[in-house]
Amino acid sequence: MTTPPTPGEDSLRAGALTALTVRTDVQGMPAPADSPGRRRLERDRLRELIEDAEREHGPVDPAAVEAKRAILRG
Repeated sequence: MTTPPTPGEDSLRAGALTALTVRTDVQGMPAPADSPGRRRLERDRLRELIEDAEREHGPVDPAAVEAKRAILRG
């Protein structure tokens, strides 16, 4: 038995699928609308956010990144 989507879930899926079809792979083929395709879209969006933040605030300090990694790794 499949559970019904939560309110807005269908539109979120439709939006993700639309975004995936806009993005293409190296050969110019539409990106797949599967889990790897969603991960690629997430990475692309994250990369765009980072680029926007670096344009606004300057590049990230590598030492600060390593310090945060050390905290996360315990």
